[in-house]
Amino acid sequence: MKKHLHLTIPLVTIVLSAIIMLNFQCKNKDSDADYQQAFQDNYQIFSPVMPDSMNFCGERVPLEIYHVYERMDREILVNVYWQSNILLLIKRAHRFFPIIEPILKEHNMPEDMKYLAVAESGFTHAVSTAGATGFWQFLKGTAQQYSLEVNNDVDERYHLEKATVAAIKYLKANYRRYNNWTLTAAAYNTGEGNINRHIENQKTTDYYSMHLPEETMRYVFRILALKTIMEEPMTYGIMLREKDLYPPIPVKTIVVDTAITDLFVFARQQGTTYQQLKALNPWLRSSNLPNRSRKKYEISIPQDMSLLRKNLFLMRDDENNL
Repeated sequence: MKKHLHLTIPLVTIVLSAIIMLNFQCKNKDSDADYQQAFQDNYQIFSPVMPDSMNFCGERVPLEIYHVYERMDREILVNVYWQSNILLLIKRAHRFFPIIEPILKEHNMPEDMKYLAVAESGFTHAVSTAGATGFWQFLKGTAQQYSLEVNNDVDERYHLEKATVAAIKYLKANYRRYNNWTLTAAAYNTGEGNINRHIENQKTTDYYSMHLPEETMRYVFRILALKTIMEEPMTYGIMLREKDLYPPIPVKTIVVDTAITDLFVFARQQGTTYQQLKALNPWLRSSNLPNRSRKKYEISIPQDMSLLRKNLFLMRDDENNL
């Protein structure tokens, strides 16, 4: 994260005092009119100030167009005031962006595309109604088209590094087709077939002037809203300390080119748990790895289980002992 806002004791005191005062005032208002006045005097919701300018992958967002401004405003409001979700996204990003960012850089992909993964999955392995899954939400056929293995035992849509490379290849293929990143992102959401049909009917490749399905109309704006809020959380009143963020998990890699008949046993042999093995390798979809083709797989395990726990909680424990 670029910036973190520290929640100070004075601010906590002010907020708690306001809540207590509001409760006291409301309890002592007999009439609805007095009660409503107390509510109006003490409760406020602010509309965040929109940025003067915005860009996606270096492409300017035409905020001077009224409907572009209003669609952007909507997504900023929705995400700022979905507080639990935006807090979780920022916390998770601290763990997963350090994995995604170097891969994007290695493949000369605009860094803004990391927010596409945030918009797609929220850093969860959710499965869509169409069957798309993983952080990058690949459908099975598309995943296999871009060299990801998908079967009952191994599903590399859940392999963050490999899925990120596949997403980059897919995005680059569409960029060559559309020659702008904004429409490329929209095509990622709705599919290039749908986008091609809209281009043919509407005679434009300008995303901001196209009429598209509702989800796709909102898609790039949602990515932009997440980018704007997550890059400058304190601008939007989001309070996070460094120790609130989810740290990257230090791992070591074991290369296997034979079958693993029992992952429960394998985990114990590696000095870890089955739960941790599956958490770090969600692409392992069953309790064994047949590997009939003798393919080389890289399996991640914690560097040291005791060190892992120490790293995660040392800062908090030290503060508690002050």
